[in-house]
Amino acid sequence: MAFASFDSRRASAPMADINMVPLIDVMLVLLVIFIITAPLLTHTVRLDLPKADAVPTSEPRDKIAFAIDAGGNLFWDNEPITRPEAARRFREAAAREPQPELHLRADRAVAYEHVARTLADASQAGLSRIGFLSIEEER
Repeated sequence: MAFASFDSRRASAPMADINMVPLIDVMLVLLVIFIITAPLLTHTVRLDLPKADAVPTSEPRDKIAFAIDAGGNLFWDNEPITRPEAARRFREAAAREPQPELHLRADRAVAYEHVARTLADASQAGLSRIGFLSIEEER
């Protein structure tokens, strides 16, 4: 560490050493803060939770494979279908118990209007379990 000297030639030169004392003081203060607050952060509440033996239901659900090609043509389980016929079948499927899942596949080039109409028809019919299927992109 450089201290002031009585040499008049070197007195005007800037000090080239870094004063480390303030940095060490800050680090010690932070260390004390962390030592004090660390036990407060690990506070846990002990609970005696009840045990349950539940078996998840693996009941297979019915599914409807619905597709829309690039031209806007509709397919119900790979069978061509019209929009009014699809709406009628949606109502029938919504009345079944348990309600089937609608798996919707739409071509990348299809206008969104066709997808929106299909979703609206399914929603109006009462179908609540609708999923979109896609193919993973190759990288």
